[in-house]
Amino acid sequence: MLHASKRIAQGAGLAPVLLQRAPTLTLDWDLRQKSRFDCEDSEGRRIGVFLPRGTLLRGDDMLVTLDGTLLRVVAASQPLLRITHCVEHGSPFDLLRAAYHLGNRHVPIELKPDHLKIEPDHVLADMLRQMHLIVAEACEAFEPEAGAYGEHATMGHDHGGGHHGSAAGHSHEPGHDYGH
Repeated sequence: MLHASKRIAQGAGLAPVLLQRAPTLTLDWDLRQKSRFDCEDSEGRRIGVFLPRGTLLRGDDMLVTLDGTLLRVVAASQPLLRITHCVEHGSPFDLLRAAYHLGNRHVPIELKPDHLKIEPDHVLADMLRQMHLIVAEACEAFEPEAGAYGEHATMGHDHGGGHHGSAAGHSHEPGHDYGH
Protein backbone atom coordinates (compact mmCIF):
# COMPACT_ATOMS: atom_id res chain seq x y z
CA MET A 1 0.00 0.00 0.00
CA LEU A 2 1.25 3.48 -0.87
CA HIS A 3 0.94 6.17 1.80
CA ALA A 4 0.09 9.75 0.79
CA SER A 5 0.72 12.40 3.41
CA LYS A 6 1.32 15.61 1.46
CA ARG A 7 -1.20 17.77 -0.42
CA ILE A 8 -0.27 20.26 -3.14
CA ALA A 9 -3.29 22.53 -3.61
CA GLN A 10 -4.35 22.51 -7.26
CA GLY A 11 -0.90 21.15 -8.19
CA ALA A 12 0.64 24.58 -7.55
CA GLY A 13 4.15 24.83 -8.98
CA LEU A 14 4.03 21.51 -10.84
CA ALA A 15 4.43 21.24 -14.59
CA PRO A 16 1.08 20.72 -16.37
CA VAL A 17 2.38 17.52 -17.97
CA LEU A 18 2.92 16.02 -14.49
CA LEU A 19 -0.66 16.86 -13.53
CA GLN A 20 -2.07 15.30 -16.70
CA ARG A 21 -0.01 12.10 -16.49
CA ALA A 22 -0.53 11.42 -12.79
CA PRO A 23 -2.73 8.49 -11.77
CA THR A 24 -6.00 9.69 -10.29
CA LEU A 25 -7.99 9.22 -7.10
CA THR A 26 -11.69 9.70 -7.83
CA LEU A 27 -13.27 10.64 -4.50
CA ASP A 28 -16.68 11.91 -3.42
CA TRP A 29 -17.12 14.81 -0.99
CA ASP A 30 -17.54 12.50 1.99
CA LEU A 31 -14.00 11.13 1.53
CA ARG A 32 -12.41 14.41 0.43
CA GLN A 33 -13.25 16.02 3.76
CA LYS A 34 -11.60 13.26 5.79
CA SER A 35 -7.95 13.39 6.74
CA ARG A 36 -7.40 9.62 6.99
CA PHE A 37 -8.83 7.01 4.64
CA ASP A 38 -7.95 4.18 2.26
CA CYS A 39 -8.84 4.22 -1.43
CA GLU A 40 -7.72 2.88 -4.80
CA ASP A 41 -6.05 4.88 -7.57
CA SER A 42 -6.76 4.66 -11.30
CA GLU A 43 -4.01 2.04 -11.64
CA GLY A 44 -5.63 -0.26 -9.07
CA ARG A 45 -3.13 0.40 -6.25
CA ARG A 46 -4.28 0.72 -2.64
CA ILE A 47 -3.56 4.17 -1.23
CA GLY A 48 -3.57 5.11 2.44
CA VAL A 49 -4.17 8.84 2.83
CA PHE A 50 -2.85 10.44 6.05
CA LEU A 51 -3.23 14.23 6.01
CA PRO A 52 -3.21 16.82 8.79
CA ARG A 53 -6.57 17.01 10.56
CA GLY A 54 -8.93 19.49 8.95
CA THR A 55 -7.42 19.17 5.47
CA LEU A 56 -9.98 19.27 2.66
CA LEU A 57 -9.19 17.79 -0.72
CA ARG A 58 -10.45 19.56 -3.84
CA GLY A 59 -10.64 18.37 -7.41
CA ASP A 60 -7.21 18.83 -9.08
CA ASP A 61 -5.31 18.82 -5.79
CA MET A 62 -2.24 16.61 -5.93
CA LEU A 63 -1.18 14.11 -3.29
CA VAL A 64 2.41 12.97 -2.88
CA THR A 65 3.14 9.48 -1.56
CA LEU A 66 6.14 8.63 0.61
CA ASP A 67 7.96 7.25 -2.45
CA GLY A 68 7.33 10.49 -4.43
CA THR A 69 4.45 9.25 -6.57
CA LEU A 70 2.05 12.04 -7.59
CA LEU A 71 -1.70 11.38 -7.51
CA ARG A 72 -4.32 13.79 -8.90
CA VAL A 73 -7.58 14.11 -6.98
CA VAL A 74 -10.73 14.02 -9.08
CA ALA A 75 -14.04 15.14 -7.54
CA ALA A 76 -16.38 12.22 -8.20
CA SER A 77 -19.89 12.71 -9.49
CA GLN A 78 -22.40 12.08 -6.72
CA PRO A 79 -26.12 12.54 -6.12
CA LEU A 80 -26.95 16.20 -5.45
CA LEU A 81 -29.78 18.67 -5.50
CA ARG A 82 -29.32 21.46 -8.06
CA ILE A 83 -31.26 24.59 -7.13
CA THR A 84 -32.17 27.27 -9.65
CA HIS A 85 -34.59 30.19 -9.62
CA CYS A 86 -37.81 30.15 -11.61
CA VAL A 87 -37.25 32.41 -14.62
CA GLU A 88 -40.98 33.19 -15.05
CA HIS A 89 -41.85 33.90 -11.40
CA GLY A 90 -38.59 34.66 -9.61
CA SER A 91 -35.25 36.37 -9.75
CA PRO A 92 -31.59 35.54 -9.07
CA PHE A 93 -32.13 37.16 -5.64
CA ASP A 94 -34.15 34.06 -4.72
CA LEU A 95 -30.92 32.04 -4.87
CA LEU A 96 -29.26 34.51 -2.50
CA ARG A 97 -32.11 34.06 -0.01
CA ALA A 98 -31.85 30.28 -0.36
CA ALA A 99 -28.08 30.38 0.25
CA TYR A 100 -28.72 32.44 3.39
CA HIS A 101 -31.28 29.95 4.76
CA LEU A 102 -29.10 26.93 3.90
CA GLY A 103 -26.04 28.55 5.47
CA ASN A 104 -28.08 29.31 8.58
CA ARG A 105 -28.58 25.54 8.85
CA HIS A 106 -24.84 24.88 8.30
CA VAL A 107 -25.54 22.88 5.14
CA PRO A 108 -22.52 22.28 2.89
CA ILE A 109 -23.32 24.26 -0.25
CA GLU A 110 -21.65 24.89 -3.58
CA LEU A 111 -22.31 28.38 -4.89
CA LYS A 112 -22.48 29.09 -8.61
CA PRO A 113 -23.60 32.32 -10.33
CA ASP A 114 -26.79 30.68 -11.64
CA HIS A 115 -27.43 27.79 -9.24
CA LEU A 116 -26.66 26.18 -5.89
CA LYS A 117 -25.79 22.56 -5.10
CA ILE A 118 -26.42 20.66 -1.88
CA GLU A 119 -26.42 17.03 -0.85
CA PRO A 120 -29.83 15.34 -1.10
CA ASP A 121 -32.22 16.19 1.74
CA HIS A 122 -35.98 15.95 1.19
CA VAL A 123 -36.81 18.39 4.03
CA LEU A 124 -34.53 21.07 2.57
CA ALA A 125 -35.82 20.33 -0.94
CA ASP A 126 -39.40 20.96 0.27
CA MET A 127 -38.34 24.21 1.98
CA LEU A 128 -36.64 25.41 -1.21
CA ARG A 129 -39.67 24.54 -3.34
CA GLN A 130 -41.84 26.54 -0.94
CA MET A 131 -39.51 29.45 -1.69
CA HIS A 132 -40.53 29.00 -5.37
CA LEU A 133 -37.16 27.60 -6.40
CA ILE A 134 -36.60 24.73 -8.80
CA VAL A 135 -34.97 21.73 -7.12
CA ALA A 136 -33.73 18.98 -9.42
CA GLU A 137 -31.80 15.82 -8.72
CA ALA A 138 -28.39 15.73 -10.37
CA CYS A 139 -25.24 13.62 -10.37
CA GLU A 140 -22.26 15.97 -10.47
CA ALA A 141 -18.99 16.75 -8.72
CA PHE A 142 -19.51 18.60 -5.41
CA GLU A 143 -17.13 21.36 -4.28
CA PRO A 144 -18.87 23.11 -1.36
CA GLU A 145 -17.63 26.33 0.21
CA ALA A 146 -15.03 25.77 2.91
CA GLY A 147 -16.65 28.24 5.31
CA ALA A 148 -15.37 31.32 7.04
CA TYR A 149 -12.64 29.47 8.93
CA GLY A 150 -11.80 26.81 6.36
CA GLU A 151 -9.30 26.78 3.52
CA HIS A 152 -8.89 30.15 1.80
CA ALA A 153 -10.70 31.74 4.76
CA THR A 154 -8.97 35.09 4.45
CA MET A 155 -9.53 35.24 0.67
CA GLY A 156 -6.17 36.91 0.23
CA HIS A 157 -6.83 39.34 3.07
CA ASP A 158 -3.81 39.41 5.36
CA HIS A 159 -3.69 41.42 8.55
CA GLY A 160 0.06 40.90 8.84
CA GLY A 161 1.92 41.50 12.07
CA GLY A 162 2.04 37.82 13.02
CA HIS A 163 -1.13 37.84 15.15
CA HIS A 164 -2.34 34.49 16.45
CA GLY A 165 -5.22 33.28 18.51
CA SER A 166 -8.52 32.75 16.70
CA ALA A 167 -9.59 29.90 14.44
CA ALA A 168 -8.71 32.04 11.45
CA GLY A 169 -5.11 32.42 12.63
CA HIS A 170 -5.35 35.95 14.02
CA SER A 171 -7.04 37.72 16.89
CA HIS A 172 -8.91 40.96 17.06
CA GLU A 173 -7.92 42.55 20.32
CA PRO A 174 -10.05 45.50 21.46
CA GLY A 175 -8.52 48.80 20.42
CA HIS A 176 -6.29 47.27 17.74
CA ASP A 177 -6.65 49.02 14.39
CA TYR A 178 -6.19 46.70 11.43
CA GLY A 179 -6.58 49.45 8.84
CA HIS A 180 -9.90 48.21 7.43
